[in-house]
Amino acid sequence: MELQFLGTGAGMPSKERNTSSLALKLLEERGTIWLFDCGEATQHQILHTTIRPRKIEKIFITHLHGDHIFGLPGLLSSRSFLGGQDLLTIYGPKGLQEWILASLDVTKTHLTYPIQFIEVQEGVLFEDEQFVVHALELEHVIPCFGFRIEQKPLPGELLVEKAIELGVPKGPLLGKLKNGESVTLDDGTIVNSHDVTAPPKKGFTVTILGDTKYCNNAKELSTDADIVVHEATFDELTENLAGSYGHSTNIDAAKIALESGAKHLILNHISARFLPHDINRLLNDAREIFPSVFIAKDFSNFDWKNGDLFD
Repeated sequence: MELQFLGTGAGMPSKERNTSSLALKLLEERGTIWLFDCGEATQHQILHTTIRPRKIEKIFITHLHGDHIFGLPGLLSSRSFLGGQDLLTIYGPKGLQEWILASLDVTKTHLTYPIQFIEVQEGVLFEDEQFVVHALELEHVIPCFGFRIEQKPLPGELLVEKAIELGVPKGPLLGKLKNGESVTLDDGTIVNSHDVTAPPKKGFTVTILGDTKYCNNAKELSTDADIVVHEATFDELTENLAGSYGHSTNIDAAKIALESGAKHLILNHISARFLPHDINRLLNDAREIFPSVFIAKDFSNFDWKNGDLFD
C-alpha cells in the first residue's frame, strides 16, 4: 500500500501546493487505486506520476467545497479518453451526483464506463473480502466526512519446513495447504492447513479525514490506526481562525493522533499563508506532542511495508 499526495493545499492552489487530492495505491492488494477528493487540476498532477486514471476504481469525496471537487469533471472525461471501461464508484455527500451529472450533461461529455454513485452515510460504507471502509461526519462548516480504511487480516504464511516434516511432499499439496485446504497423504495421514500455517497477519488501517475542527469523530476514526491523514490549515498563531472556519491546527491534529493511539500522522491541507520556511516550525511544534509526524508535499509518496512508513 502506498499513499501519494496529488494536492496538499487549502482553499486554492498556490505555487507550492495544488488543491486537495490523495491517491491510496492498492496495486499490490487489488491492482487498483482509490482517490480521496479531487481538487482542481488533479488530472494535471496525475501526469507527473505513474498513476493511470483507468486504474482508479473508487473516488471518495469528503465534502462539496470546490477545492475538493472541481477536478472531477475533467478527470472523469480523461479516464474515458484513456480507455477506461471498468465501473467507477463515487462516494460523496448528498448533492455530488447531481453536480457531476449536470456538468457532464451541459458539456455533452460521454463516458465509456459506468458510474455508481453512493451517498455517504455514517457507518460501514463499503465492505468486501479484503477491505472495510467506515465513515463518520466531522465538524466543518458544511457536511464533511472522514474515512477509515481497514484491510482485513491476511492469511498466515505457510510453514513449509513443518509441512515437509509431517510428510507433505514438495508440489501441489503445499499449494493446497497454503490456500487453507487440508490434504491427505499417500499413507492416509491428514494434514490440516491450520497446523502448518502461521497465525493471520493484521492488515493495515488508514484514516483519511476531510476538513474538520478537533472533534470526537476524528478521534474515533483514528483509533489505533497505522496512518492518520489530518488537515493542518492553521497553527497556534492563527488558532482563533481555525474554529471559525471549521478547520484544525497542526497541534489539533497531533492531539488527535496521540489521543487515538495512532502510529503515524501525515499533515496536509496546508494554508498558503505558510511559506516554505514555516514548514519545519509546523512540523517541530506537532512533534512535541506526537513524535511520528510528517508534512506532505505535492507528490509525496508514503510506502507502508512491514508495519513501517517510508517517505
